[in-house]
Amino acid sequence: MEIRGWNEVDIILFSGDAYVDHPSFGVAVIGRVLEANGYKVAIVPQPDWHGDFRDFKKLGKPRLFFGISPGCMDSMVNKYTANRRLRSEDAYSPDGRHDCRPEYPTIVYTQILKKLFPDVPVILGGIEASLRRLTHYDYWQDKLMRCILCESGADMIVYGMGEKPIVQLARQLEDGVSIGQIRDIPQTVYLSTKDDIPGGISENDIVLHSHQECLQSKKAQAENFRHIEEESNKIHAQRLLQEVDRVFAVVNPPYPPMTTEDLDASFDLPYTRLPHPKYKNKRIPAYEMIKHSVNIHRGCFGGCAFCTISAHQGKFIVCRSKESILREVKEVMLLPDFKGYLSDLGGPSANMYGMEGKNKQLCEKCKRPSCIHPQICPNLNTDHSKLLDIYHSVDSLPGIKKSFIGSGVRYDLLLYKSKDEKANEAARQYTRELICHHVSGRLKVAPEHTSDSVLMRMRKPSFSQFEEFKRIFDRINNENHLRQQIIPYFISSHPGCSEEDMAELAVITKRLDFQLEQVQDFTPTPMTISTETWYTGYDPYTLEHVSSAKTQREKLAQRQFFFWYKPEERRNIEQELKRIGRPDLISKLYAGQNSIRPFNDKRQDNDHHREKQYRQEKPRNVRGRNRRH
Repeated sequence: MEIRGWNEVDIILFSGDAYVDHPSFGVAVIGRVLEANGYKVAIVPQPDWHGDFRDFKKLGKPRLFFGISPGCMDSMVNKYTANRRLRSEDAYSPDGRHDCRPEYPTIVYTQILKKLFPDVPVILGGIEASLRRLTHYDYWQDKLMRCILCESGADMIVYGMGEKPIVQLARQLEDGVSIGQIRDIPQTVYLSTKDDIPGGISENDIVLHSHQECLQSKKAQAENFRHIEEESNKIHAQRLLQEVDRVFAVVNPPYPPMTTEDLDASFDLPYTRLPHPKYKNKRIPAYEMIKHSVNIHRGCFGGCAFCTISAHQGKFIVCRSKESILREVKEVMLLPDFKGYLSDLGGPSANMYGMEGKNKQLCEKCKRPSCIHPQICPNLNTDHSKLLDIYHSVDSLPGIKKSFIGSGVRYDLLLYKSKDEKANEAARQYTRELICHHVSGRLKVAPEHTSDSVLMRMRKPSFSQFEEFKRIFDRINNENHLRQQIIPYFISSHPGCSEEDMAELAVITKRLDFQLEQVQDFTPTPMTISTETWYTGYDPYTLEHVSSAKTQREKLAQRQFFFWYKPEERRNIEQELKRIGRPDLISKLYAGQNSIRPFNDKRQDNDHHREKQYRQEKPRNVRGRNRRH
């Protein structure tokens, strides 16, 4: 501040992550956007929340507001495994340290700021607040929680990707409008008495079951979520209201999808693309993973049941221009440790760039959470030509040796046969281009399960499509004398998944000659249909009952089938197959091997070993988990 000649700042942002000035880190984006609009912005990363709170006081009081961005990942997902065990490292902290942020930093930081500066507005943003904007189930506390404004004492939430609402908010505050009077900004959440809701409660509003009703009835919570998800995926959404503690949480509809020009403007800001100098000689794991990657679009129309992208970014794809992408690639090439290899040229999904509805009027009436499930929408343009052009343009740059695709590939889009033969041919070209030129030896894809009934709950395509894609992958590799592997991701304990489903998964993946590595136990996270189904026991759309594995023993019983090939798991697996009435699968898993004699003593089984393995579970992919959670 002294160097810049500032006596005060307009806005102070507190971040739960280490500060990296890069467009993949939310607080950097919001800081740069506000700066570009003429505001003096200060950022305090990972403040010490103990003792005298000096980190919260050292820059004084901002002229307009405090903003809180708790981190790129939900703080609890970032810290704990599905078994509530501490992860090996915090991917967004220097040297992976676990002591740089509290649990629920949104709440902790807000309460400190409100104690120190009670008259200054506190605005919440980021994934943690965005997905806790209404009554939600918290897996780590195992209870239903209120809107995070109630828990924290903050004044407003900016949910989703916040470039537009945060600038509009700053302008209104600068014009002298008090935070309690700002009620018209899209993509914001505030608390209000019934009498003070602008326009009153009208027939155009959706009034959800109250928080108290949801505490008393899980079916009420399930019914709420259908409306929450649908309104997150509409171009013209309705306002949502939920009564909580004698006031209403009011969720204004989101902004319409950004334009290419809007997105370019955000990505073209003068990021250094580097961690702050204070982290010299320290490793920030998440940055190491993405520093040589380029994000080419925003949004995802997959609608996977366990994913929060549509709740945060929306399902409509917004693409950067080729010129903006190439500019960023050239900036990456200037980094001192760049050796000519881009680690990823992708987005929330690898191959949705340039895809949108053919008839926009149909899209404006649509409220489906997915454009490709249960079938690919006939109005969706699935042409991969624009994406191929991006790949070719990037690869032709002098200094680029190879661009890898590290984002998840939707093979159902590649296999889809539309009425447009040009699009079908582009999909075939893309498949060959991907396999021959953009795989670093191992292509990771996410079938997630083998059971079609479980996949239907997940909103994922039939496993037969993965098998078809694998045949194409193997054929193209053979034709080009390549020795590459396809690495599938799988999830256990998803709602609707049984031990028998997992046992059959083991048999099927063995038949395909897989020994699974990229696996995880389902982790309930706020604002996904999978979480609401897991917690309530109801499908929010049909209200039919759905069973889920909830206890640690039930989860371990499902998870063990991923590792049928490990000798230490065999005894438990054989016993479990007999218990569930599927001894016929034993011979399919262990054909030609001697059976293991049953226990006849008091020795412990392998539960201890499996719990130890569970405790050591890591996020299967930092970038992937960021997109999902």
